[in-house]
Amino acid sequence: MSEAIHAPVAIGGAEYAGMIQSAANALHNQKELINQLNVYPVPDGDTGSNMSMTMRPASDLANWQGSLYDCAEKAASLFLRAARGNSGVILSLFFRGFAKGFRGVEAAGVPEVLAAFSVGVKEAYKAVQYPREGTILTVMRSCAEVDGTGLDLLTLFDRMYETAADTLEKTPDMLPVLKQAGVVDSGGKGFLEILSGMRLALRGQPVEDTAPTETNAKADFSAFDTESILNPYCTECIVTKSDAYRAEGSAEKFRRFVLAAGDSVVFAEDTEIIKIHVHTQDPGRVLSEALKYGSLYTVKVENMRNQHTELLEEAKEEAVAAPEEPYGFVAVIMGDGMRTAFEDFGVTGFVSGGQTMNPSTEQLVDAVLRTPAKTVYLFPNNANICLVAEQVSKLVKDRDVVVIPSISVPQGLSALLQFDPEQPPEVNTQNMTEALASVKTLDVTFAAHSSTVNGEQVEEGQILGLVNHKVRYVADSRPECMQKLLAELEDASFLTVFYGSDVTEEEANEALSLLQSSLPDAEIAMLSGGQPLYYYVISAE
Repeated sequence: MSEAIHAPVAIGGAEYAGMIQSAANALHNQKELINQLNVYPVPDGDTGSNMSMTMRPASDLANWQGSLYDCAEKAASLFLRAARGNSGVILSLFFRGFAKGFRGVEAAGVPEVLAAFSVGVKEAYKAVQYPREGTILTVMRSCAEVDGTGLDLLTLFDRMYETAADTLEKTPDMLPVLKQAGVVDSGGKGFLEILSGMRLALRGQPVEDTAPTETNAKADFSAFDTESILNPYCTECIVTKSDAYRAEGSAEKFRRFVLAAGDSVVFAEDTEIIKIHVHTQDPGRVLSEALKYGSLYTVKVENMRNQHTELLEEAKEEAVAAPEEPYGFVAVIMGDGMRTAFEDFGVTGFVSGGQTMNPSTEQLVDAVLRTPAKTVYLFPNNANICLVAEQVSKLVKDRDVVVIPSISVPQGLSALLQFDPEQPPEVNTQNMTEALASVKTLDVTFAAHSSTVNGEQVEEGQILGLVNHKVRYVADSRPECMQKLLAELEDASFLTVFYGSDVTEEEANEALSLLQSSLPDAEIAMLSGGQPLYYYVISAE
């Protein structure tokens, strides 16, 4: 006869902490399954990973000794800062509402839990401009609508889990894109796993963190046209508010700006930070606007068209490619135009990243393993990524990984020019490494905040001219800054200029005319780099 499970009468801080950790583990264990279901709002296959990363800081609640409300507040703050992706931000806001619902509550019974669920659902809905039925929001709401009359806590969570599971099965009937792909909503599935973890913790059987479950269940990503993704850049950032905006609700103007900038908008703020997620055509414009409200704590920009294309390719080949070719290349790139330039030199492996968007070691390892070569040259193209890149060779054992320590895109391109497929690896490594020193890199960007540079006061929003990554010039406009940079280019014979996502073609042509008239003997190429934050990246040789 099995031992009876005694239902707790109420949840305190320690119990809630255990439930949250169990929920995070359950979500993590199923993240790959959830990824394979991800087709809405964009088929980019990362919902499980984003939701899991959002809740991973739950481990910070281990051995919690404080009150229920303090625990819920701590969890909400951790999740908001860690939130990734549309579903991740919605999830973090649900838990933020949960915390609001527990304000003043010493121990939560059935009425208090249901009330907190209701507040959580309202917070989650408020963050989405155009809520759609058949998503994680629908699954969340169904739980808040459970009648708790006469139920104890265990039975309540059992009932909510059953209701959520039933609602999840109906999501394809609510959202045609799910039925087309033959899947249920991925965010809703993630929330179901969270409920599973919470209810099992209540039963004294918390979920342990194990390897993510393998699955054959997978959405049909070929059912979607890559070009149908109208707003291709998934843009996320956390803004640490400046003093002028340190009040909840103070960034309403920015919220309206983000709503007009694209779709799949999620906007959240508290007294200290702003968290946004938007699919847009112009990430640089969104990030520039964000800087008016404070400093960028984190930034992530991903090209969802590339993600979708990669998903289609991955469906046709193994994640790990056998090292059959003699040479292969992997580059860290920020901007489609820059990627195209590297593709012209035969680079096939790419990791999205750059300044403020540094990729992880794992991302670099995955890119190397997808490159079918015995010797893989890795170009970090940023000083902040070089150290991470150096770790890759320690983790990859079935092929040689050689890091060419490029600290800019121009350096990476210059190194590739020296590659000779007829030469042995050690000769190519030496030639490409030596080529790095022959390149001068100039950047035109902006001051994210007021400061003093080289003894000169720089105001927020002023234009900065960087030479080899050090601020050399300060100007009030981009043309003025470009004019000042001419002094650094007098001896240049070849110039390659990548203009960023915030620069119009007309403005780029004006900059080209300035360079051509001032440097008549130089060979100059002006290319659309598509990079955010940097108006121009210039290679001078």
